[in-house]
Amino acid sequence: MAQADLADLDAFAAVARARSFRGAAAVRGVSPSSLSEAVRRLEGRLGVRLLNRTTRSVTPTEAGTRLLERLGPALGEVAAALDAVNSFRDSPTGTLRLNVPSIVARCVLPPIACAFLARHPGITLEVVAEDGFLDVLAAGFDAGVRYDERLEQDMIAVPIGPRVQRFVCGAAPAYLAARGAPQHPRDLLEHACIRHRFASGMALPWEFERDGEVVRISPKGPLVASAIDLELAAAEGGLGVITSFEEFLAPAFSRGTLVPVLADWWQSFSGPFLYYAGRDHLPAPLRAFVAFLRERARGGATSA
Repeated sequence: MAQADLADLDAFAAVARARSFRGAAAVRGVSPSSLSEAVRRLEGRLGVRLLNRTTRSVTPTEAGTRLLERLGPALGEVAAALDAVNSFRDSPTGTLRLNVPSIVARCVLPPIACAFLARHPGITLEVVAEDGFLDVLAAGFDAGVRYDERLEQDMIAVPIGPRVQRFVCGAAPAYLAARGAPQHPRDLLEHACIRHRFASGMALPWEFERDGEVVRISPKGPLVASAIDLELAAAEGGLGVITSFEEFLAPAFSRGTLVPVLADWWQSFSGPFLYYAGRDHLPAPLRAFVAFLRERARGGATSA
């Protein structure tokens, strides 16, 4: 097939895997309309519908499913063949697509990404920050970053960022002056609490730990949000008690706009991991990133 045909096939595969024109476009850095046009062009050339489209979903037809099953490995081989040229370069080129939690995008990845891209100027890093769990390969990403309780067992995991993190709890001085400071996690059931809701709709219980005792509670409060900046501003304004990653609340503790609450109950957990599918040939940008992380863990890489 001509090069244009190969591009249309690649576009179809991306949309079929993501089950969304918008989702595939976000990963690939193109417009949804360009992917839609590519799929229409391919369907016209083949004379068969490949995707069923509604306002709410995109699903492969039986013909589309059959094509995707055969096309995936073939496109992978084409990409691997082209990527093999990168081994002849002093520094690889290409695009590295990562899906990471918002905490990682905000507090963990910036110094790592800056140093890595300074080392490899031919690589473009594309990052999508979201807190839901998804099949990163099916969605078109090269790798993902998640915490150990969310890792798929058949993936290779490489430590990235701090190896220990904490959930911490705080409130504004004015709030504590008016309501008093809780002495035990269960006391929070009588307090106004600011809760975080994930994009999936889930609001996790608050978990505390001391001397091997774990306490889980589901407090109530005047605000439930999916935006940490809004939650933090509300807590600093005296609306209620907040719990989050230490990295999010530490600046407010330093400013004095929040003060620690139940500090002897703060729970520690292992830091995040980069994870990717084990396979014989990794794309050169991902291979370079994995090597960079391992070098950094040994103390051989410094920030740019």
